[in-house]
Amino acid sequence: MTFMLILQSCSSDDGEAYADPQTNASSVQLSDNTALGTILTDADGKTLYFFSKDTKDTSQCLGGCLDAWPIFYTQNITTSTGLEVSDFATITRADGELQTTYKGWPLHYFANDNEAGDTNGEDIGNVWYVAKPDYSLMYAKAQLVGHDGNNYMSTYALGDEETSYIVSVNGRTIYTFSNDKNNTNNFTSADFSNNAVWPIVEITLDQIPSILQNSDFGTIDVNGRTQLTYRGWPLYYFGEDAARGDNKGVSFPAPGVWPIANVNIEIAPN
Repeated sequence: MTFMLILQSCSSDDGEAYADPQTNASSVQLSDNTALGTILTDADGKTLYFFSKDTKDTSQCLGGCLDAWPIFYTQNITTSTGLEVSDFATITRADGELQTTYKGWPLHYFANDNEAGDTNGEDIGNVWYVAKPDYSLMYAKAQLVGHDGNNYMSTYALGDEETSYIVSVNGRTIYTFSNDKNNTNNFTSADFSNNAVWPIVEITLDQIPSILQNSDFGTIDVNGRTQLTYRGWPLYYFGEDAARGDNKGVSFPAPGVWPIANVNIEIAPN
């Protein structure tokens, strides 16, 4: 029971790292998985994972969390065909250990993957996902911190709460506009003069985390450009989200005007 709680909650303030960084791993490769498609593995075929709470340039899996989700680290990245070395980097974690990242997401193993190709950690707690090279979007979980510097809950009331929401594969927060209608963008000017403030999301959908459904996504034409939608809501970025993991748009110009998008959002009204 204790182990399962660690799997889901990944508390950052108890225990110590279970495993040393995997300094003997010499490469990252792509492997074909019948259920999940193309996935990232280490040189021995062990599956690698992303953590939804790693929205910033650091890892939130610390202490006892690492018993279930050991660090992946390799000093010299060599990749198989289909991967770009430039997408990988190294961070120094809060515990002082080094960790390899892919497209900004720190990479982990799952302790219950016993054989090469196992993917037993997929979607555990709705926060752990098998790492893939072709995700179009990711699913994040973090504190909402508005443009005004205040912390917000998922209701957009002031308060502390980790909220789940859709982000780009590089961790950029994605929003909806409360004045939009189903498949109708009511914000963007015909000449795109205000697009820098709330840029439309122009993503060609490929792979998505398993918590999301392809059928919920669509596209609309916005003055000759293609905007991604989710459950009928046109999707946007916030121009002042300057850093990976920022979600300042939740309070601009007022809380709740530009909500985040997640699996709890209702279908946009007609």
